[in-house]
Amino acid sequence: MERTKILVTGGAGYIGSHAVVELYKAGYQPVIVDNFANSQESALTGIEQILGVKVPFHRIDCNDMEALRAVFAEEGSLRGVIHFAAFKAVGESVAKPLEYYQNNVGSLLTLLAVMREFGVSALVFSSSCTVYGVPDALPVTEQTPTKKANSPYGATKQMCEDILRDVVAAPDATLRTILLRYFNPIGAHDSALIGELPLGVPQNLIPYVTQTAAGIREKLTIYGDTYDTPDGTNIRDYIHVVDLAEAHVVAVRRLLEGHSDAVETFNVGTGHGNSVLEVVQAFERASGQKLNYVIGPPRPGDVPAIYADVTKATQELGFTTTTSLEDSLASAWKWQQTLKG
Repeated sequence: MERTKILVTGGAGYIGSHAVVELYKAGYQPVIVDNFANSQESALTGIEQILGVKVPFHRIDCNDMEALRAVFAEEGSLRGVIHFAAFKAVGESVAKPLEYYQNNVGSLLTLLAVMREFGVSALVFSSSCTVYGVPDALPVTEQTPTKKANSPYGATKQMCEDILRDVVAAPDATLRTILLRYFNPIGAHDSALIGELPLGVPQNLIPYVTQTAAGIREKLTIYGDTYDTPDGTNIRDYIHVVDLAEAHVVAVRRLLEGHSDAVETFNVGTGHGNSVLEVVQAFERASGQKLNYVIGPPRPGDVPAIYADVTKATQELGFTTTTSLEDSLASAWKWQQTLKG
């Protein structure tokens, strides 16, 4: 039986590569588009080793309309798209706002134009809890007001969500979309064949933790310990990347089976917050490694605390996470050790 083709932009990236694996395991045929701006070709090898098959791949930039058009034409019969391709570092976005707006908003506009041209109407969009800004109350639900974003990265995700709502609301619209607002993905595939591959100095906490434990970094800097949280450090909702990938499979199925509204939004997290210090302590327990860390000044753009209310995803998608924080961190350490070797 022929597999249903799903285009995965940014499919060689951290979350994208895990989603490709889960899509294939669920019976779909993923087609990867990536330009390796924020990923590495080794992810494709890892995917192939896990699945035992080569997944179709096109090396293009999603801002290049002619190249994207050529992919749609060559592949034919694409039924849906998961759009991961975006720059994603909060701190970097503060330093490089223009690049973030051009890439993140521009690539979505290009993709939507090509989808319309080729009659592809199902889109799962990679959004972020950064759209909530600094929330007034926790946990955040999908009805929590989106406030002014704390960073250009967050602003691009807000803009993309607004664009999608407007496109879906047009009188002749065929697009149907699910917006998945991720919290903080961590960990790696249990095979340790794919995982997070930061280019240069990591912008995210967990790769910095694992690189410090591996001796690649001298020390971990915790940015701020005077936030209004129990131990003064930032609180985030850390979700294992394979759990997050599985949420995309559920969302794709919902769109293709026609069970979704024209546009739907879901928080994808664990429903529980952990502070940076709690993560450090959990990593030490999971790995048996002692971490060298220091306290530094707060970073611009960082929200003090945010974690998800996941009731809607549980009730309407039937989606729940299954991996504990310590197991997620153990998988990240296993992946780091593979890289070190």
